[in-house]
Amino acid sequence: MKIQLETISPDTKSPFRLLHDPKLNHLFYWHFHPELELVYIEGASAKRHVGNHISGYKGSDLVLIGANIPHLNFDHGVTTTYRKEVLHFKSNFRDKVLDTLPELHQINRLLDLAKYGIAFFGITKKEVGELMKTLHSLEPFDYFMTIMRLLKLLALSNEFELLHKKPFVNRYSNKEQQRIRKIYGFIDERYQSKISLEEVAALCNLTKPAFCRYFKKTTGSTFVQFLNQYRISQAKRLLLKGKNITEACYECGFESLSYFNRSFKKITGENPSEFKITFSKKEPPQA
Repeated sequence: MKIQLETISPDTKSPFRLLHDPKLNHLFYWHFHPELELVYIEGASAKRHVGNHISGYKGSDLVLIGANIPHLNFDHGVTTTYRKEVLHFKSNFRDKVLDTLPELHQINRLLDLAKYGIAFFGITKKEVGELMKTLHSLEPFDYFMTIMRLLKLLALSNEFELLHKKPFVNRYSNKEQQRIRKIYGFIDERYQSKISLEEVAALCNLTKPAFCRYFKKTTGSTFVQFLNQYRISQAKRLLLKGKNITEACYECGFESLSYFNRSFKKITGENPSEFKITFSKKEPPQA
């Protein structure tokens, strides 16, 4: 599936588009669009990949993504029962709505910060998540007012993390986005087996040195760093499903148990044994 440039249907004057509980867990959907996106997911522990930022979330996640920041669907590979709500804001939402109403100007700072990618936590995540779950059932007026309410909660909140140190700028054409998605799709299919730089470079019709420069410039990570991060995210999923450390190591593509343990510690801050103990003592939060 090629990367898609999503747009809100032109036959509606609404500045919003709601995707109620879309299920894309079977897809590796690396995409971008001119609309800002607010996504809430609960009942899942998976990967958060927004721009150059890669991390994991546990139990639930609430993220505001700025215009044209490429991102992976938050339910990729999720096998638990989960719920997801996605709200898009038209690219002219600020000009046609916020700037015409001085009472709403406090939301402008929030939209400026969205250029970094914002992950919310705590009470903010819980309250906004609950509001988002009601949107699909509301009449137009209540729908609009509820969105204004949740934007106010986000704008006034201090419970957030910026995902990038600088505003993310999508410098790449649709053709370049298709290339990087092709690489990610290849990793998604082949991470369990040995992957050489030569074969990935050949996939892009680049020499090995040219590919290394391209990948680092595009993602902010070396290919080996990215591959290890991806494999560790898969290993965490396997450990949470009850696999032992040795099984998780080899099933996610590592060839050495000692290297797996070192990589796991470097990426997550704890070793696999500590990770299993931590999550065996508690259920993942649902909000």
